[in-house]
Amino acid sequence: MSRHLRVAALLIIALLGGSVVAKPYIPDADTDVLERLPERTDPSLRDIKRLRASLSQHPDDLALAVRLGRRAIEASRDTGDPRFLGQAQAALAPWWKLSDPPAPALLLRATIKQSNHDFDGALTDLDRLIAAHPAHGQALLTRATVLTVQGKYRAARADCARIAPLAVPLVFAACDAAPASLSGDAESAYLSLIGALAHASDADAALREWALTLAGEIADRRGDHTAAETHFRTALALEPRDPYLIAAYCDFLLDRGRAREVPPLVANQTRNDNLLLRLALAEKQLPDATPAFIQHRRELADRFDAARRRGDSLHKREEARYLLTIEGDAGRSLRLARENWRVQREPADLRILAEAAVATGDAAALREVAEWRVANRLQYAALRVLAGGGH
Repeated sequence: MSRHLRVAALLIIALLGGSVVAKPYIPDADTDVLERLPERTDPSLRDIKRLRASLSQHPDDLALAVRLGRRAIEASRDTGDPRFLGQAQAALAPWWKLSDPPAPALLLRATIKQSNHDFDGALTDLDRLIAAHPAHGQALLTRATVLTVQGKYRAARADCARIAPLAVPLVFAACDAAPASLSGDAESAYLSLIGALAHASDADAALREWALTLAGEIADRRGDHTAAETHFRTALALEPRDPYLIAAYCDFLLDRGRAREVPPLVANQTRNDNLLLRLALAEKQLPDATPAFIQHRRELADRFDAARRRGDSLHKREEARYLLTIEGDAGRSLRLARENWRVQREPADLRILAEAAVATGDAAALREVAEWRVANRLQYAALRVLAGGGH
């Protein structure tokens, strides 16, 4: 899962209150089964079912629609299944095409659009909302996230600066650290974030977990692996089931050659495609896990195929990684990595582009990676290794 979806869910639900948009899937018949969900064991899915039933009786109830939309976004975040975003969009049907919907609908619409990688559409909605409500903290934070994902770091930091008087210091520090750490200020961003964490020991657990995860990612990119692991493990103690955090820590472990530590982290969350991918990547390195690897490799292939058939283009980065590292198809991996890079420009997007470019020997792609690093003064140890040294 990309950071933009995680932050969208976290900010709207917890903190402050790749490409074509995936359309809501409409079955051909009432008897069609979309998916059998574990509602008996997952309270959030039971809540979604209950809210959908209520909204069907009161489709113009904006407060109810927003509650359902937020819960569906949370479910998409937890499961990695973008079909929940279709449910969120369906909940907003009466307001979806309005040019000037009420502020709660506009914010949620922007969040759904950015989660579906329609970043320009999300920015249009956010610009409208912020123009009408200049001190709308959620909208500013969401816009900063979208701008960071697009690689527009200066504009993102400007929005974070506007958040400073509206939120607790840790929110501002984390907001600013994300773009600052990717545009030449990794050390100062990291130190500011660590300082804010030190003074926010009583902050909301979800907020601390978000900030600690970000601190772990920045430390890892800077090559400070001891600090990165400390941050990741502290964050896991606060929220051991956060899919984004688990994926980030699994990547850290895989990079360190510690594949055997990955399966216990993801064993109970393999409905999430991103975590199933990490499990398969680990199993490939474990000789005694070959039967499980074969099964999970096949399951990943089926899931990516199903996503393509339903028009879901949100997992191009993950599929590119799957093709390169598991299937050994560097050419297809590079094609997907390029398509993905045109839409979102997070560090992981740049890394898979670089890895596929190295595997294929594509000089143009390698130049693009190098030019981005230089232009943004990006500090990223893994890319330095791929490039054979340098800054």
